Amino acid sequence: MIPRFPVYLFDIDGTLLDSAVDICGAVQQAVVEAGHNAPPFDYLKGFIGHHLRVVFADIFPACSPEQMETLIQSYRAAYPARGHRETRLYPGVAEALPKLGGRKSTATTKGTATARVVLEKFGLLPYFDDVMGTDGIPCKPEPDVILAAMRGLGATPSECLMVGDAPTDMEAGRKAGVKLCAVRYGYGKPEDLARFEPDYWISDLRELLN
Repeated sequence: MIPRFPVYLFDIDGTLLDSAVDICGAVQQAVVEAGHNAPPFDYLKGFIGHHLRVVFADIFPACSPEQMETLIQSYRAAYPARGHRETRLYPGVAEALPKLGGRKSTATTKGTATARVVLEKFGLLPYFDDVMGTDGIPCKPEPDVILAAMRGLGATPSECLMVGDAPTDMEAGRKAGVKLCAVRYGYGKPEDLARFEPDYWISDLRELLN
């Protein structure tokens, strides 16, 4: 049984929302606009949770800073233009968040403004006391966004449970000193998450209510 926590910090993509088709589709569009063949969906899916620079550097190892910036800007135009039409809430999310006590924030690689837009579109924004994205700070697996989320809520590490689906979530949470809850249904491989010895595992967000 998972105890109740005063503070919950949530990853978004792969944890609250199944957004892989829209994210990977926007990356594919940016690559095609750069004059190259679109990389396979399954390959791109493994990069969700990392900064865009990580995936584009893997696709284009000799990418110049100027080319990198062009790719990132292409993605940032393509992603919202898709309208999140192929993004879905994971089962249990809409039921769990309204009933889950404690204060809540996000700790996502998305920018804060984008995170707020997506949460609002899927009816989740009212359940969050704060929204924290990666704005000008190091991305996960560094702990900066988790530390920023804690500051936003005035919380201490001992009060917090970080809920995420990726090894980057687990590593960032360990560095931040918070408890970890790994979800089995997201994009991360269970064996990769297990290396960080999560304190709890769930297959549905409603398990946090037990």
